[in-house]
Amino acid sequence: MSRAVVALGANLGDRGSTLRAAAEAIAALPGVRPVASSREVESVAVTLDGPDTSKPRYRNAVVVVDTELEPQELLDALHGIEDDHGRTRQERWGDRTLDLDLVAYDDRSIDTATLTVPHPRAGERAFVLAPWLDADPDAVLPGAGPVADLLAAVGDDTERVDEPRLFGEPTCSSRPTTAPDGRTGAAS
Repeated sequence: MSRAVVALGANLGDRGSTLRAAAEAIAALPGVRPVASSREVESVAVTLDGPDTSKPRYRNAVVVVDTELEPQELLDALHGIEDDHGRTRQERWGDRTLDLDLVAYDDRSIDTATLTVPHPRAGERAFVLAPWLDADPDAVLPGAGPVADLLAAVGDDTERVDEPRLFGEPTCSSRPTTAPDGRTGAAS
């Protein structure tokens, strides 16, 4: 099994219900097991021109899962969940009913035409870092460093939402451990 970190965001419709339904759909994917999740946060919309307070605010969260799916398979499944929630891809960084980003997949570095992992802007975005740190206080963004340090550097401009965690209480780290036989698994 591999460990994956998925960022969830929505700024259209019933954002909280959408995030909870998406988390349930992620957990229900064949070959996926929920590990940890954050509480929800709110953030200002970010467009190609930067933060835009005239746009509807985003609701964001992070879920950590163990998966048997390869990275592209997981991304394709996440796109299917987005589609199920009415996601359209007409405007880059536009308003969204649901946005699911594969932020990290084990410690792997992947750069293809359709997938870049770790997510290239995750270390610059409090709306990814703050919920990830909430889900896993020991989280590390591969190639960039501890999530706590990255969040301290960018500043946390998110606002906490009074809702329960998407998967309940966290159970373990978002970083996999490597067993003596070379297999990766959950850290405890």
